[in-house]
Amino acid sequence: MTGHEDGLLAETARALDRRLATAQATGRAPSMVAAVARDRRVVWRGARGELPAGVEPEDVQYRIGSITKTLTAVQVLRLRDEGLLDLADRIGAHVDTPHGGDATIAQLLAHTGGLAAEARGPWWERTPGELRPELADVFGEHPRKHPEGRRFHYSNPGYALLGALVERLRGRPWAEALRDEVLLPLGMTRTGTAPEEPHARGWAVHPYADVRQPEPTEDIGRMAPAGQLWSTTADLARFAAFLSLGGRDDVLADGTLAEMRRPAAPPEPEGWNGGYGLGVQLLRQDGRLLVGHGGSMPGFVASLWASPEERVAAVVFANVTSGAATGALGTRLIAEVLEREPTLPEPWRPDPDPDPALVALTGPWYWGTAPFELRLRPGRVLDLTPAGGGPGRGAAFRPETDGTWTGLTGYYAGETLRVGHAADGRVDHLDVGTFVFTRTPYDPAAPVPGGARPWGASEGGRR
Repeated sequence: MTGHEDGLLAETARALDRRLATAQATGRAPSMVAAVARDRRVVWRGARGELPAGVEPEDVQYRIGSITKTLTAVQVLRLRDEGLLDLADRIGAHVDTPHGGDATIAQLLAHTGGLAAEARGPWWERTPGELRPELADVFGEHPRKHPEGRRFHYSNPGYALLGALVERLRGRPWAEALRDEVLLPLGMTRTGTAPEEPHARGWAVHPYADVRQPEPTEDIGRMAPAGQLWSTTADLARFAAFLSLGGRDDVLADGTLAEMRRPAAPPEPEGWNGGYGLGVQLLRQDGRLLVGHGGSMPGFVASLWASPEERVAAVVFANVTSGAATGALGTRLIAEVLEREPTLPEPWRPDPDPDPALVALTGPWYWGTAPFELRLRPGRVLDLTPAGGGPGRGAAFRPETDGTWTGLTGYYAGETLRVGHAADGRVDHLDVGTFVFTRTPYDPAAPVPGGARPWGASEGGRR
């Protein structure tokens, strides 16, 4: 069963249909469902294999595994934005834990806290959470594998700690806080910790024969923030749009979402095309940056990928333990759409309420003798770039309430831009992290450290 919404050309939809059909057949998945969203709207959806009769495939729940982590990360960052914690805080300052207490909250979000990859045995994904009733029961014999902050090492117990952090600061279970503060505001009414009909059953398919056996579906208890959730392609398409495009300050501010999408963990030597932010995986493919997450639990694999710059996202689920390459299919669906129907730029519109003082700041500036250009962007953002695309350190700067700007990108990320004035009130320089930019190269009237002479003047007055 396949279908598509208005918004894609018929030949594009047919190409997506074929990719889904091929992935389901070659991956030997009892069922596979997928959706592509563009500009917050589902423009294609498809389904292959065995699905519950009489319901729309986009409403069928599948287990999404570690995509749960990204939702947990959103909840943790809400706490930070409310001022209840700092990402540099040790988790032990908020949660009573026998292990991992010295890791910071940021390190746990980015899997650089040094904790073990898995919870204490037996195999936690296939056994009930009652075997690990307390937080201390999550940790095995050697819970710390690396020094904090030194390297990326994926850790499921790290997200159990983050779930406990949410519980501690909200005073109620992680799942309840997530439901009320993230899922329901985003319209994700079919996402939760337990399956609700209609839902897919999880299967393991024999590697050498076309036979299968059912997989267990356990409530994993304390490990739930790492991989418990069930969802639908319709719900996760909404979440993908939020994650990549923002626009919901009642859930998480756009600036915080952008922070999530920035690399926060060093890549492995062989993995320079991929990385990890704060609760999201990052992938550089075909010249574009993709953000999202993959997930797996016994009987299920899932993926969510989005291109924020080109405003396209893909969600893929399959009810099979292994073999179905949902992640590869998701990235290929995005590429297929963008190759056939490239994203159009947003239409240019004039600033409805321009600030003349900021407009006057724009134009050429010089760092010493190096020419730069300052542009005014929407939202009073200043964009300082080397003139003509030449060499140099450029950055975008967001406005602050005290009349300064803070760098968002590149070398000047986090640094302060100040507008300097002469004694008569005239703007005569920019101070960017103590570097002085002037309207002409080394303007002698501006406060250039070390002084500046008029051009052509010789040392000591001699020519």
